[in-house]
Amino acid sequence: MTYKATKVVIITEKIIFDGVAEIIEEAGGTGYTVVAAGGKGSRGVRPTNRASVVDAFRNVKVEVIVSSHEIAEQITDRVAARYFDDYSGITYLEDVEILRPHKFHH
Repeated sequence: MTYKATKVVIITEKIIFDGVAEIIEEAGGTGYTVVAAGGKGSRGVRPTNRASVVDAFRNVKVEVIVSSHEIAEQITDRVAARYFDDYSGITYLEDVEILRPHKFHH
């Protein structure tokens, strides 16, 4: 059996990752996944070759699954308000179905 949840995706600069993680935890997120990210956006191209990822790891993609849409919106609103005037970033939400919902409650 699966249960409905919300996945928050934040793609932003590595330099602000610690602050983003704090916001996730303060809002009730119980964990997250972070990976190196590259691509092209409104602020230009971010390299994705192996050397640049190891060397700079400039952008990250953070994914967190939370039990409610309200928690997800709290995370995205706080990250955007705190960082997106000064750092590049995008965030979006996805409806997902999960197993073991107890893993996603604080």
